[in-house]
Amino acid sequence: MVSSEYVEKMQLRQQYRNLWHTDLLHTITADTPYCCFSLFCGPCVSYLLRKRALYNDMSRYVCCAGYMPCSGSCGESRCPELCLCTEVFCCFGNSVASTRFLLQDEFNIQTTQCDNCIIGFMFFLQQLACIFSIIACIVGSDELQAASNLLNCLSDGVYCTVCACMQTQHKVEMDKRDGMFGPVERVMQAPGMQQMSRIDQSVPPPVGYAPSYPAQPPYGQPAYPQPYGYPTQNYPAQGYPPSGYPSSGYPPAGYKK
Repeated sequence: MVSSEYVEKMQLRQQYRNLWHTDLLHTITADTPYCCFSLFCGPCVSYLLRKRALYNDMSRYVCCAGYMPCSGSCGESRCPELCLCTEVFCCFGNSVASTRFLLQDEFNIQTTQCDNCIIGFMFFLQQLACIFSIIACIVGSDELQAASNLLNCLSDGVYCTVCACMQTQHKVEMDKRDGMFGPVERVMQAPGMQQMSRIDQSVPPPVGYAPSYPAQPPYGQPAYPQPYGYPTQNYPAQGYPPSGYPSSGYPPAGYKK
């Protein structure tokens, strides 16, 4: 039974204003080699992405990023690398989801309705395949058993494909975080341990991408675009920036009214 607190935390993620740099439909074109790597070696990719999400500081590691009941009680502090290996091989789905929640809560990233539909379709196929398998065992029909086997193969294929796309999506997002798509004005700092697990917090964290505004017109355009859930507004020709924008550093150097 899912607790109401957990459901509330999941709903809060839909209120985040940032979006993933690339959605699940376009991850294969965003980084085709890495998507293939994720498809054929998912647990290895999950290990590398979680370590990278923690800024390569394994002292911050908590099992399933603190989102599961077992988190913090698996001896992570004594041997985090072994615990992470066990997590990605024994609980691969949870490891992918935990890295996803970690990035969403750190950078206020929501999941689009299209991505939610893809993930929901994956879960639906798995449940449908399970129901068909149970019915085929009870009835003993060869036709139902063949249909169950076919449905299981289909659900497994969709599961592996969606997980590969999700991990590629996480990798592209961290490429952006690390400034691989363009210059950023400040270096992102590793968040504290209390920021790595957001399931016990009641409000979204105030952590996000640093706004980067050029010194020459047009003002208000970042060095590389961060997609938002609403259209980006430019700064006015004079006066102070509109509500929601930082006032520091405005107007830019050399600007004359």
